[in-house]
Amino acid sequence: MAVILAARRTAVVPRGGAFARLLLEELAAPVIAAVLADAGLPAAMVDEVIAANALGAGGNPARRLALAAGLPERVAGLTIDRQCVGGLDAILLARALVDSGAARIVLAGGVESYSRRPLRLATDPDGGPPMPYDQPPFTPWPGRDPDMTAAAAALADRLDLSRAAQEDWAAASHARALRAAPQGIVALNGQERDPFARALRPGLLARAPVLAGSITAATAAVAADAAAFALVAGDDLARPGALRLGPGRTLGAAPEEPGLAPVPAIRAVLAEAGLMPADLTQVALMEAYAAQAMACARLALAGLDPERINPDGGALARGHPIGASGAVLAVELFHGLRAGPGLAAIAAAGGLGSALIVRR
Repeated sequence: MAVILAARRTAVVPRGGAFARLLLEELAAPVIAAVLADAGLPAAMVDEVIAANALGAGGNPARRLALAAGLPERVAGLTIDRQCVGGLDAILLARALVDSGAARIVLAGGVESYSRRPLRLATDPDGGPPMPYDQPPFTPWPGRDPDMTAAAAALADRLDLSRAAQEDWAAASHARALRAAPQGIVALNGQERDPFARALRPGLLARAPVLAGSITAATAAVAADAAAFALVAGDDLARPGALRLGPGRTLGAAPEEPGLAPVPAIRAVLAEAGLMPADLTQVALMEAYAAQAMACARLALAGLDPERINPDGGALARGHPIGASGAVLAVELFHGLRAGPGLAAIAAAGGLGSALIVRR
């Protein structure tokens, strides 16, 4: 059974900040070097790199960052795009390679530069001028492919999640992040901790611009730049402090309600592990929106002590580097889980949800 021997990340920095000029490989290579140093393994032993990236222009960024990190040229690199769940799915794929015997040591995670994402243009088959667009379609049906913020607002309405309740969740996330000591962060461009966290006092929350319905700028995660990677290896290399990878699933759900997609995935991995929500000692739950996190906690984690969810703050207090966000959750668990089982869970556009159980 595969284990995580080491896991590191950069700080998560809102777009246009300290990482704005960095290329994907410049974000990721220092993280990979730190992971290998923590694991005490030479680069020559790495069999593969799997990197999630959602906003780049293609070209297999995993290969670029593998070369930039000084890995052997035989390491081909595999880039995946499952949007927000990609960073966690990269770890699930690495586990599959290791468990199958196809690889012994795999570096897996994600890297995203919102600051340097390319402009997108759709060509006109009739010869008209190219049309700019920001988000590709996630389903073949426009009526079932909502704007993410609008979908979060609709979910909040359906589950009666008030603006005040969402603001309370966001304020708690920021407060926990401010109290937490940075763990697993590789210093880069002077960033040694996530810089976005702040005290969300009532006046600030009241002034936050409304994005849609009850969703405001304070209850939605900001776009960000970051890289996060884990070293996944066979259990013959396990040592004290390693995380054993338990059941993991990526499941599709209703595309018009992407915020609820992690619910069936969470239920599936808990059932496979023979666990109840209350058995979990730490949960790293994605907070793309407060409403989305609250809905998943209510519907899939009933009975769990709320203090066990994102004890060091979540994405509302950090930011959302899309392809890297799932891997950030894994890094949080690697450095924060002291004993017992932990859970990472995340949603993605198109109605995707990924969940993973780990044990110290």
